[in-house]
Amino acid sequence: MKPAKDVNTAAVTTVGLIGGWLTARETGIRPLGGVLLGLAGGWAFRTWQARHGVAAAAGLSALYVAAFGASHPLAKKIGAWPSVLAVTAVVAGTAHLVSDAEK
Repeated sequence: MKPAKDVNTAAVTTVGLIGGWLTARETGIRPLGGVLLGLAGGWAFRTWQARHGVAAAAGLSALYVAAFGASHPLAKKIGAWPSVLAVTAVVAGTAHLVSDAEK
């Protein structure tokens, strides 16, 4: 496994949000999508903590979870794919700017 400080968290959160949604949608097993979402979030947390400490990792993780939650009501307004892509762009962009760009 890559050292925590070398992980690209923008990519990991993208896999978690888009991959989790797509896994749940295509398999029909929502908890399976949740497993992918959780694993990616944990992996990103590990890197954020190693780079910036627990408080920053908790804040970025809160954004990740909030984006997942916000994607559901947003999907009712703009559709599933646009919603997932929009929240993923916010999380991945933030992860890049706050954590990945400075490594």
